[in-house]
Amino acid sequence: MTALLINAGYLVAAVLFIFGLKGLTHPRTAVRGNLLGSCGMLLAIVITLADRNIVGFEVILIGIVIGAAIGAVLAVKIEMTAMPELVALFNGFGGIASVLVAGAALIEGTLNDGVPFMQVSVAIAASGLIGAVTFWGSLVAFGKLRGLINENAVLFTGQQVINAALAILALALSAGVLMDPANILLYWLLVAVASLLGVLLVIPIGGADMPVVVALLNSYSGLAAAATGFVLSNNVLIITGSLVGASGLILTQIMCKAMNRSLTNVLFGVLAPTGGGATADEVYAGRVKAASPEEVALLFDAARRVAIVPGYGMAVSQAQHPVANLASLLNERGIEVEYAVHPVAGRMPGHMNVLLAEADVPYEALKDMDDINPYIDQIDVALIIGANDVVNPLARTDPASAIAGMPIIDVDKAKTVVIIKRSLSPGFAGIPNPLFALDNSLMLFGDGKKMVLDIIAALKDT
Repeated sequence: MTALLINAGYLVAAVLFIFGLKGLTHPRTAVRGNLLGSCGMLLAIVITLADRNIVGFEVILIGIVIGAAIGAVLAVKIEMTAMPELVALFNGFGGIASVLVAGAALIEGTLNDGVPFMQVSVAIAASGLIGAVTFWGSLVAFGKLRGLINENAVLFTGQQVINAALAILALALSAGVLMDPANILLYWLLVAVASLLGVLLVIPIGGADMPVVVALLNSYSGLAAAATGFVLSNNVLIITGSLVGASGLILTQIMCKAMNRSLTNVLFGVLAPTGGGATADEVYAGRVKAASPEEVALLFDAARRVAIVPGYGMAVSQAQHPVANLASLLNERGIEVEYAVHPVAGRMPGHMNVLLAEADVPYEALKDMDDINPYIDQIDVALIIGANDVVNPLARTDPASAIAGMPIIDVDKAKTVVIIKRSLSPGFAGIPNPLFALDNSLMLFGDGKKMVLDIIAALKDT
């Protein structure tokens, strides 16, 4: 294929990627956007294979079959509750692919008695550094989300000093790769140091910050891919990686704003639970009121406006479909139902939106935190399903709290608040929630899905 046709095809693929991202900004166009992005990727792959017949197509076909089989199994077996850790794992795969491709390019150039020129050397060093940090950081994020390692912040003395020293050493090794590209050992030393840095950058981040970490690691994987594009002189990989890197950084910024934290605070685990503040016994002592599904049904029967606040507990119990059925039942009775969705509810960006979309909840019924807070005092009943930190009033009232200043959904201002939760255990931030003990709050203890189904049954009986 001529260079003109190749670049023209890559340009078409890049345009499809951009329109695909644009389509993903709204549920009505999300399916079309996904198809456009997929078509763009298919076009890019076909052009690349037709242009560079370096390895036999038999080898490529074997890789496609193995990868497709693994992907199909994951798509079928992985539940929506496990989607955040799967996304983290995918980010890691992108990072390690960049590391291996850059290393292979360096070995190939050395074996052919060729020394990579400056642009390629810079790209190789960037791929190794960013890719290794992404891979090992993603593995730690996966372990925290999956419960394989402690999801709380892991802190030790001198942690930031060690991270800074490792970062400086990684940059020094990167400079060594630039000055002596033929020394392959320097590259793999860089990868080793960056790997350790990736682990140490993520372990001090607690579970409360996982949505931001996933978004940031997604951006890192894009930047690593873009650097690999320079290594391979592949324009579409450069464009694609840049799009992923930029969109990931924008998403990270949005998530940080939703938590009232800077990116630096997230990276260094500022949201780790603090030692100060009241204990759970002091917050709840004798003031928590338990309710039954029948009592909650009576509240709904007398309500005219209801807000449902989903959280990770809804995802764990797979309660999104019963919740949608409950909303439909209330709508049939002339009750207005809205969903108050916090940007960082769950364990990945848009987690609640995806779950509610799976249950065919109308997008118009979803309200952002900033949209619903101004009139939340007009809500008759606010039903919270598994949310904790994103509705904790301590964010407004306690400057010493681990979530101080974090924007929350002000459900405590609703006329009545019903919280479905298995127990009084704290959220990811590790602090008690005074909302559970307010005079206008009722606790409905139990599994989210079962409790919602019991409420529906009680409503039908009335």
